Amino acid sequence: MILATLALAGCASTNQTEQAESGIRMVVRDSYLSQTKSDPLGAYLSSKQFSSTYTNYPDSQYPAPNIGSGAKEMANAALDFLGTKYKYGGDTPYSGFDCSGLVIYAAEKSLGLKLPRRSAQIAHEGISIKRTELKKGDLVFFNTRGHRYSHVGIYLGNEKFVHAPRTGSVVRIEDMNTAYWKKRYNGARRLADSSGNILGLN
Repeated sequence: MILATLALAGCASTNQTEQAESGIRMVVRDSYLSQTKSDPLGAYLSSKQFSSTYTNYPDSQYPAPNIGSGAKEMANAALDFLGTKYKYGGDTPYSGFDCSGLVIYAAEKSLGLKLPRRSAQIAHEGISIKRTELKKGDLVFFNTRGHRYSHVGIYLGNEKFVHAPRTGSVVRIEDMNTAYWKKRYNGARRLADSSGNILGLN
């Protein structure tokens, strides 16, 4: 029963066997995340924007974020869903999001870009960039389950990122400099648009 519960607690980036084997790591991760409050900016936006924009819509009628032309629009699209519940395998605002589900939804709605479903697959998209080169809309990856690229979020600037953390939580903003995320950070990618142009270079 414990392993079954643990298997549902992470991103859709590993199979069930891998999830069960990483149970101890997930307990540590969930213990940290259960004590972590969302960033004050995230809490503010969640209460002031999310509730007024989305809570009055039936499940199938959530408004899509505005189509944009760059990585910043993808980040803004993800911010529209602060407060949306986490759901393992979820990839829509009315079902809930897991980490990769939030990223692929924001990329498609803002850029028309279709990304692979798993965070480890997304980690091969676009180009690798250094942490010192991060810009709003870049993807940041973390090793939260004992292997690389097992968690993904969208960088916002000022060492903040938006992501869908775990079962029982919601889409929120966090600081990459906290000990938990700093220790587990393992790379970043800058996506290309549908024409193959790297975002943010213009």
